[in-house]
Amino acid sequence: MDLFSDQVMVSLVKELDAGALRQRVMANNIANVNTPYFKKTVVEFDSLLKKALGREPVEMITTDPRHFGGKPSLAELRPEVSLSKETTMRTDGNNVDIDEEMTNLAANSMQYQAVAKELSERYSGLSYVITGGRR
Repeated sequence: MDLFSDQVMVSLVKELDAGALRQRVMANNIANVNTPYFKKTVVEFDSLLKKALGREPVEMITTDPRHFGGKPSLAELRPEVSLSKETTMRTDGNNVDIDEEMTNLAANSMQYQAVAKELSERYSGLSYVITGGRR
């Protein structure tokens, strides 16, 4: 049994990576709030994580993990950044809503802190077990 690569630990690390990427993407969106024709970008991760964990139905049954449409591997999971072209907030074509970005920034920050705390507590538990409670 590998203590550092179980499904929960890998999921927490991947969530931290996605949270850091979300923070950079939202900071870029906020920095370009007054740039004409700028289109915001968003990070897609939650649905990919659910699919990798088997929480969402997979459309196609496969017999090999290399087949298209198969369940993605948790270790290979990467957040995806996509351009949001459908909406427009102003007449110049910019679609960054500063209120939405600030709300999402605060929510992402709280989620990142919660995941970091959970991961830290898991490592502390492992440290306690490894050292036998002695420091």
